[in-house]
Amino acid sequence: MKIASYAQISEAEYLALEAQSPVKHEYVTGSIYAMTGASLRHNVIAGNVYTLLRAHLRGSPYRTFMSDAKLRVSKLNSYFYPDVMVTCDPRHQNVTAADTLIETPRLVVEVLSTSTEATDRREKLLAYRSLPSLLEYMLVSQNEANIEIHRRQGDIGWQIITLSPGDPVELSSVEILTDFAAVYEESGLEF
Repeated sequence: MKIASYAQISEAEYLALEAQSPVKHEYVTGSIYAMTGASLRHNVIAGNVYTLLRAHLRGSPYRTFMSDAKLRVSKLNSYFYPDVMVTCDPRHQNVTAADTLIETPRLVVEVLSTSTEATDRREKLLAYRSLPSLLEYMLVSQNEANIEIHRRQGDIGWQIITLSPGDPVELSSVEILTDFAAVYEESGLEF
């Protein structure tokens, strides 16, 4: 019987491969994972969140990024591609063509899909929570109208807030209050 084996790659090798690859990959402690394409509903919801945040934060020291921006979690030697991120790192006030990653997000948003939900709720949740700069992690379901916000409570832990249709959506990390329907606008979900 043959047993398949694979070699882990270094961070530098990953970054070099990723810079040339037509397909995005996430990197977790030496292993790479190809990203699959998202559904149209996923894109609509992520776009809604990005648009709400971008409009609200325009002219402020905050910068909003979409799914092509890499998030480096140095403590775990990992790189991810969240659906939406917000940072107030001064290094990102004026981005250049060479800028490709964020290390200090205040807010990370993932739109849940059937194939990624388990990873978003386990591995990514633990990785993102390890970032000292992160104040909120927002999980938005694309299969049902449901939003979950993990909010840092100082040094004592995390609060989990579950929202349903009709609830206001407050992201204190970026001081925005919007309505639930705005997140799901034109997504085709009935609620």
